[in-house]
Amino acid sequence: MPDYDDQKPFIDAEFEDLVTNTALIRVPDPTLFHNVEPRCPCILLLDTSGSMYGDSIRELNSAIKGFKESLMADDLSRKRVEVAIVTFGEDVRVSTEFQTADNFQPPTFTPNGATPMGEAIEKAIKLLTIRKAQIRSQGIQLYRPWIVLVTDGAPTDEWRNAAELVRKGEKSKHFVFFPIGVTGYNKEILAEISIREPVRLANVTMFKDFFKWLSDSLSDVSKSQPGDEIKLASPPAPSWAVID
Repeated sequence: MPDYDDQKPFIDAEFEDLVTNTALIRVPDPTLFHNVEPRCPCILLLDTSGSMYGDSIRELNSAIKGFKESLMADDLSRKRVEVAIVTFGEDVRVSTEFQTADNFQPPTFTPNGATPMGEAIEKAIKLLTIRKAQIRSQGIQLYRPWIVLVTDGAPTDEWRNAAELVRKGEKSKHFVFFPIGVTGYNKEILAEISIREPVRLANVTMFKDFFKWLSDSLSDVSKSQPGDEIKLASPPAPSWAVID
């Protein structure tokens, strides 16, 4: 068993400044003892601002439940894919800490507030940096993590530092970042944040199709060996996405 007092946490150099409390990394996580399968962390970075009221939030809540069901249908993805959720609206909060699909309980979101997207991106990257270090501390292999941003608006806070962190993370292969827009999103700002071209859901009823694509893609990754190049059915997928 590792000696957590003597162990120096491995933190990706680009993000050391984000993690000021390295004691978080030294706290043993029982799930990493009971399940030593390689991990593919995925953070869902979800806009729950007031503008998501109505059909958008209803479809999103339903699609998240379907996302869990799809992951659970695959023996490897249910043990290897870890899901965390960071929401941003009235505030920025970690709605769900990292959990494998078999332990993941989809929350129900309520829309409210503005769109503090910059703060949310930074929180997601910090959460991911800590989780990667925890997994590595147990000698468990990692697939490259995913951060999936879903928004119907534009940031109402400072976002340029978050954009720089995203680009650093992509360049260093710390994670991959997928920007997904809902009608009303600001494509120009999302294009500055992400190195990947933003795509938009054709309409909010396509949330289920998008999350099915996401679960299928994560399942494909979980069946590979960490470090393998995976050819995904990359967006835009005609059934659910358009390029503006």
